[in-house]
Amino acid sequence: MTKNIMIVGVGGQGSLLASKLLGHLLLTEGYDVKVSEVHGMSQRGGSVVTYVRFGEKVFSPIIDKGEADYIVSFEKLEAARYVEYLREGGRIVVNTQEIDPMPVITGAATYPEDLIAKMKGLGIQVDAMDCLALANEAGSSKAVNIVLMGRLSKYFDIPEEKWQQAIKDCVPPKFLELNLKAFELGRNS
Repeated sequence: MTKNIMIVGVGGQGSLLASKLLGHLLLTEGYDVKVSEVHGMSQRGGSVVTYVRFGEKVFSPIIDKGEADYIVSFEKLEAARYVEYLREGGRIVVNTQEIDPMPVITGAATYPEDLIAKMKGLGIQVDAMDCLALANEAGSSKAVNIVLMGRLSKYFDIPEEKWQQAIKDCVPPKFLELNLKAFELGRNS
């Protein structure tokens, strides 16, 4: 049975490291893994989507609407934007941070209110937390991606030590301690 994870965010938030880390971890667990990066205007703060699919044998890297077991979102509006990809009974792990898209910045639109409540109102399992505050507590606002991976790890039957080893394998040594702390804060908050 193939499992599907979508990582959605805004360019520059570290979603590619998150997907690399997840892919590495799942490969070491013996799964067939396909990771597909769908870049938006990432350099301009646009939407960035990464698909991670794993199982006994995975044929396609693409996740269609209604197929995602998990959506990991770096920002509330991105979670809402991709909610139709979530399968029934799936879960959204979301950072409660708000990053204004261009139409909001230019004044052409306003940021939607109560997005978490609206998603929960649709019967969706939403695990929302302030990952930016936890990343700052770990030592860097750039560690939001690893805080989110820590939170996601709670939903997998993979020992915490294996996640930590994947971080050691994927993160430069000078940032290792910070990222391990970010992971721990995300997992245990």
